[in-house]
Amino acid sequence: MFSLDLHVHSRFFHGWGPRPTAFDPVGTRLATAVAAHRGLDGLAFTNHDYAWESADAGFPTLPGIEISTTRGHVLVVGPDPPAAIRAGELTPEAAVELAHDGGCAAIMAHPYRNGDLPACDAAFDAIEINGKQPGNRSAVEDLATEWDLPLVGGSDAHYPVEVGRAYTRVDATDRSPESVVAAIRSGRVEPVQANRGLDRVLSPVYEAIHRHKGDLRSPLATHSEK
Repeated sequence: MFSLDLHVHSRFFHGWGPRPTAFDPVGTRLATAVAAHRGLDGLAFTNHDYAWESADAGFPTLPGIEISTTRGHVLVVGPDPPAAIRAGELTPEAAVELAHDGGCAAIMAHPYRNGDLPACDAAFDAIEINGKQPGNRSAVEDLATEWDLPLVGGSDAHYPVEVGRAYTRVDATDRSPESVVAAIRSGRVEPVQANRGLDRVLSPVYEAIHRHKGDLRSPLATHSEK
């Protein structure tokens, strides 16, 4: 059993406009240091619309990318994710197909933020319990039951201190991308929320920021659109 954070960004800030979020070696070193300190066994760097991983990171990492589709964000984790995607270029269905072509798992990221993925028809492999929104876990669990999909956990960390606030217990023989993808697809995964003191302080801050930006969506509203 391995504890993996499947949603980590190496860069502190998002990219702007059509430019993908570039690789940040400083952010990478800090994120992996925090992951090791918190007892994680590995993490996936899922920068926005830009994939990166390295055997030289000094800590086990998985290849990944967070694709900004026409209807929301799709996490792609596995052996061969797309190297770069123009934000808003792919539908969720196309992003999932591209993920599967590369032997990767396609995960519905933060279902009720930045889009309406629960109302689409993409063939996802799992749904994410997102570290920024611990309060909507019940709604996400209901969604996973409706879709008959496993749940995974990811911190959605943009700052190193956020790494590991949500992660996934993966029942796999090893930490290879192929083994992790197989475990996700077969449901041998379990989301975990750390619920540390700092996480409890930051959660309402994230909620307020995303509400102000208009990113949040009601589960009821999203379901009514399907």
